[in-house]
Amino acid sequence: MADTARLFLLVAVAAALAGRSDGAWCVCRSDLGDSALQKTLDYACGDGADCKPILQNGPCFAPDTVRAHCSYAVNSFYQRNNQNAQACVFSGTAILSNTDPSGNGCTYPATPSAAATSNGGSPGVDSPPTMGPSALNDNSGAGVLPVAGVAARLVILASSLMALYLSA
Repeated sequence: MADTARLFLLVAVAAALAGRSDGAWCVCRSDLGDSALQKTLDYACGDGADCKPILQNGPCFAPDTVRAHCSYAVNSFYQRNNQNAQACVFSGTAILSNTDPSGNGCTYPATPSAAATSNGGSPGVDSPPTMGPSALNDNSGAGVLPVAGVAARLVILASSLMALYLSA
């Protein structure tokens, strides 16, 4: 019985730790049109994102597309909100990614400190984007992204190891 319990706990730990992404970057969806992305860009820049790098002559101005500028802005907003998954909802126009979107001399911040977090780290989470239906207003829980960061993984691992130790 003890061996079965240990095996079950090891499988549970492996499942919890495997294949999970911290979503280090927030980017605009590639399947949406410029009109929706422009609204997202405007919201992010107006509510705490650092949009100076995407201004003309800025290091992230090129490529000069709404999609590229939108992605930089929502990522800045997300990082400045301490990588809070709710800061990457934007009415469904942005998604979390574990692929670094940096390129062409433009570096996307990958941490809150790199994004120069201001205003106590939460310039806009309390006032989410209001355009269109928002997953933040859906009380069903269906639109909430599961987020398991490093700290949560360590707690799961420590708890599981403690259970294995105590069952031995």
